[in-house]
Amino acid sequence: MNNQQAILKNFSAKGTIVSVLPYGSGHINDTYKVETAEKECFNYILQRINHKIFKNVPGLMDNIDRVTRYIRKKLENTPGADPNRQGLTLIPALDGKSYYQDQDGNFWRMYIFIEDNRSYDIVDTPEKAYEGGRMFGKFQSMIADLPGGPLYETIPDFHNIDMRLETLRKTIEKDPVGRASLVTAEAEFVFARAEEMGTILHLGQKGLIPQRITHNDTKFNNVLLDSNDKGLCVIDLDTVMPGYVHYDFGDSIRTSTNTGAEDDPDLTRVEMDIRLFEAYTKGFLEETRSTLTPLELDNLALAGKLLPYMIGVRFLTDYVDGDNYFKIKHEHHNLQRARAQFKLLMSQERQFGAMQDIVRRNA
Repeated sequence: MNNQQAILKNFSAKGTIVSVLPYGSGHINDTYKVETAEKECFNYILQRINHKIFKNVPGLMDNIDRVTRYIRKKLENTPGADPNRQGLTLIPALDGKSYYQDQDGNFWRMYIFIEDNRSYDIVDTPEKAYEGGRMFGKFQSMIADLPGGPLYETIPDFHNIDMRLETLRKTIEKDPVGRASLVTAEAEFVFARAEEMGTILHLGQKGLIPQRITHNDTKFNNVLLDSNDKGLCVIDLDTVMPGYVHYDFGDSIRTSTNTGAEDDPDLTRVEMDIRLFEAYTKGFLEETRSTLTPLELDNLALAGKLLPYMIGVRFLTDYVDGDNYFKIKHEHHNLQRARAQFKLLMSQERQFGAMQDIVRRNA
C-alpha cells in the first residue's frame, strides 16, 4: 500500500485516503480500489498499465482521454444524465497528463470509481443481453462523431482476417512442432469459409463501409450495470481504436450468446442461444440504427459468424505453432478452444436466416 500511496500523490484526486486494495479479476493491468474518508469525495480506481502488452502507453492514453472527455461532454449536456456514473472519468496527473510514469518506468492512471455497480461474466437472461447491447450500442453512437484525427491503433491488424489466415497457412506449412497432421479437418473447415469471412474487411478496404471507433473487447463483463441490472456504461477502453462496427457486435455475440464455455470439451453444450442474440441485437440497434449505413446493417448478422471464426483461427494457429500466445492448461487446450469456436459457428450457420431476420426487424 505504501507504494500505491506514493503513486497517488501524483494525481489530482481529492480526499483523505483510507485504503488501497486490489480490485477486480483482470489479467492484464494491476487494479486497485482507493477509498477516501470524506463522504463528499469520490472513491477511485488506480491502475498500473501493462506496458509489456501495450507498447505505446501515451498513445493508448490519448485515445482513452479523447473518448472519455467527449462522452462526458455529451452526458453533461443530456438532461437527467449522470456523467460520473454513465461514463469513465480520468483523474489527471499533477502535470496535466492523463497518466503518471514512475521512476521505474511504470505507467499509472486513475478513474473515478463508479459506485453500486454490477458486472457479470455470463449472460443468463435476455434482459441482461438487451442491456449489454444497449450499452455497447450507446458507446458506439456517442463517439460516432468524435472530432479530430484517427485514434492510435493500439494493436495493429488485430481483426485483419486476411492476415490471420495467411499466418495460419504459413504455420501449417512450417509445422514447427509436428501438429499439422492433427488439424487437417479443422484447416479444411477454415479455408472453405475464407471468402465469406473476408467480406467485412474487403468492404472496408474498398471504402464501402466506414471505419469507426470500436471498443474491440466487447465481452459482457466490460459493461457495468446498476443494482437493478440496468446499464450504466462500458469500461476497459485499452483497445479502443479504429475498426469496423461489426467487430464489436460480432465479439459480443460470440461471448454473450454461447450456451457452452469458450473452451468447452463437450461440444454438445456449445450452441448460440437465438433468444440472447435477439435481445442483444434489439438493444444494440436501438442505440445505433440512426448512425449505421444500410450496408453495415446488411452485414451485421455475418459479423456474428466472423468473430468465432476469427478467434478459432487464432487458437488453431497457436496450437500448430506450439502454444506461444495463449496460456494453456493442457497439451491440446488450443485445439479444444478452436473446436468449440467452430462448433459455435456451425450453430450460427444453421440459424443464420433467423439472425438476418432479427437484424432486419430491428434496423
